Amino acid sequence: MNKNSIELLEALTQADGIPGFEGEVRDIFRDRVADVGAIGTDRLGSIYCTREGSSKSPRILLDSHLDEIGFIVQKITDNGYVKFLPLGGWWGHTLLAQRVNITTKNGKVPGVVGSTPPHLLGGGRDKVLEVKDLYIDIGAENEEQAKEEYGVIPGCPIAPYGPFMGLKNEKLLTAKAFDNRVGVALVIDSLLNLDDHPNTVIGAGCVQEEIGLRGAKTLATSVEPDLAIILEGPPADDTPGIDGGVSEGKLGEGVQIRLIDSSMIVNPKLSDYVIETAKKHEIPYQLGVRQSGGTDGGAIHQYSRGVPSIVLGVPARYIHSHVSIIHVDDYTAALDLTLHLVRDIDTSVFEGFLFD
Repeated sequence: MNKNSIELLEALTQADGIPGFEGEVRDIFRDRVADVGAIGTDRLGSIYCTREGSSKSPRILLDSHLDEIGFIVQKITDNGYVKFLPLGGWWGHTLLAQRVNITTKNGKVPGVVGSTPPHLLGGGRDKVLEVKDLYIDIGAENEEQAKEEYGVIPGCPIAPYGPFMGLKNEKLLTAKAFDNRVGVALVIDSLLNLDDHPNTVIGAGCVQEEIGLRGAKTLATSVEPDLAIILEGPPADDTPGIDGGVSEGKLGEGVQIRLIDSSMIVNPKLSDYVIETAKKHEIPYQLGVRQSGGTDGGAIHQYSRGVPSIVLGVPARYIHSHVSIIHVDDYTAALDLTLHLVRDIDTSVFEGFLFD
């Protein structure tokens, strides 16, 4: 993994972009691919860049989603604390005493999710608090100061604060929002590293994936893909407390090729081709057969008459929290496989994925 890719991941993860407020991430996407091809947006805010190859078809969509899970300000209490609602799937255990950034018209306002010291808990020590019972401390003395001086009002987006850094193991990176800024980085890297390809490639960043694949629905209508490769940061399952005997997402074991989840069953002809391509080029991979979860592929594969789609992922530990961890070799494997697929899939290969 080169320094440019690491710098790209840092820039993307440190941008704030909860569902419906993806502007900071969209701007990075636009800037990085400005010289690649024509750029368009749809009316929900998804962005896409078209890289023309030697043929207009098949139209291959490289999809990612711009948004990360976060929160939105619901109201300010009389004494200046912020009550909030979640956007995306949160677990209350991960939130107490965590830092956040609230984006206002006056700039970013830092805050801390309140937590009671154990000395004062008494009999409530073992109680798990729900998100609705939490609050954010922004240091305001009252409601008026929070609103008038700080600019924090209902409707302001709230993003986790999670710095980007390497761990002692130099192949591990940690930051917030690898779900799915790692996918956004893969789309950008793929567009920048493509050379000759017998098709047309559309690299995209969708909005509002975390609250129902909303951007994927409008994006598919906008770009009319024939085939889609969804690039994701799926949950790693190689940690204590999870049955290691059925692990499908281990850090350092390669790109995850997802075959099924709650939103999509992958076209078996396409999945066979992707697996054979990985084997042919000696790209490490692992298979994902998931009972839960979903991706933009759930919406895209149902567009029009159907779009053969597959999900390639860089497993990430601790997603849907303030911090996650990825392995750089998995990123490299995902990028290599994506590039080989795009360079090889022409009209005749694509027609082989269709049913008689």
